[in-house]
Amino acid sequence: MQVMKILMNPETPFGDKKRLSRQMAKQFSPEAVEKSYVLLCFFKADSNSSKPSFTTVLPPPNVTGALHIGHALTAAIQDTMIRWRRMSGYNTLWVPGMDHAGIATQVVVEKKLMRTRNLTRRDIGRENFISEAWKWKNEYGGTILKQLRRLGASLDWSRECFTMDEKRSSAVTEAFVRLYKEDLIYRDLRLVNWDCALRTAISDAEVDPIDIKGRTPLKVPGYKNMVEFGVLTSFAYKLEEDLGEIVVATTRVETMLGDTAIAVHPDDPRYKHLHVKFAIHPFNGRRLPIVCDSILVDPGFGTGAVKITPTHDPNDFEVGKRHKLEFIDIFTDDGKINSNGASDFVGMPRFEARVAVTEALRARVFFRSSLGL
Repeated sequence: MQVMKILMNPETPFGDKKRLSRQMAKQFSPEAVEKSYVLLCFFKADSNSSKPSFTTVLPPPNVTGALHIGHALTAAIQDTMIRWRRMSGYNTLWVPGMDHAGIATQVVVEKKLMRTRNLTRRDIGRENFISEAWKWKNEYGGTILKQLRRLGASLDWSRECFTMDEKRSSAVTEAFVRLYKEDLIYRDLRLVNWDCALRTAISDAEVDPIDIKGRTPLKVPGYKNMVEFGVLTSFAYKLEEDLGEIVVATTRVETMLGDTAIAVHPDDPRYKHLHVKFAIHPFNGRRLPIVCDSILVDPGFGTGAVKITPTHDPNDFEVGKRHKLEFIDIFTDDGKINSNGASDFVGMPRFEARVAVTEALRARVFFRSSLGL
């Protein structure tokens, strides 16, 4: 028998340069090699250096994410660039950081709160919830950066940052204040995509539109029964001065509680006599002006009259601005009818209000039809 000597690289203390055996090990040991890639002091930029500088920033990955091939590819390209510049005599800096991934982090922390303590973020309040988010970030976040360390990415880890840390938050605030004072940005009333479960605005990129044709029941979070979509409901508004009625149609009949006008085409002969007249809201008594709008209204579509709810529809929002209409928000943050709607519906979840408003229109003989799209 012959005894074979297995060569292994010795253990490398954290932060030290990699320690190797005198002869190359026969087998590659990821545990021994990758641990030593975390070189905390070997890729630091020197702020006092006279060398030409070259700086780049790692596109901050989400704090909740994990490394995938896309991250590895872009990191490899950046690492190649920074190492080439470093070997070419530049004072290089590659800045690592993480993005707070607001909604993703919020969801993760909320689930943890519910699972471990049976509490929601509203139960513990804003400040305590932010504290919980920080605890989660410190304990579980930053997986991608840990993986990049093991890959040997030559980032300056002494400058690791987080988009919600004090320094970055202060910089963001300073930037916005300066831009505002220089009239380069402004604040204004705008429509947003609002999530009634998370109670927060979400970007267009986080919304998945669904094209619905015909009556379609769908499951909506927070509702026991299926909610029917794809239904066009027609109803009438009574006109002042005994001028009769005007019929409009909508797929979201509950939003009629926030109507502030009715639009017609200025050249539509059916409504010439109604220009600058008013309709009366059946549930809250609000006076609704009849406005002429050639941009929104197609006289050949439907009745040629369009209900206008400026705070709950993008097209109506623009009409509201053009005609200086009243903007009335009828929903609470969790999607219930507020006191701006009508007293009979206050506190109702919006899709329950949809059914209740339809029945109330029937009871007052203003309902006309309900058709699938």
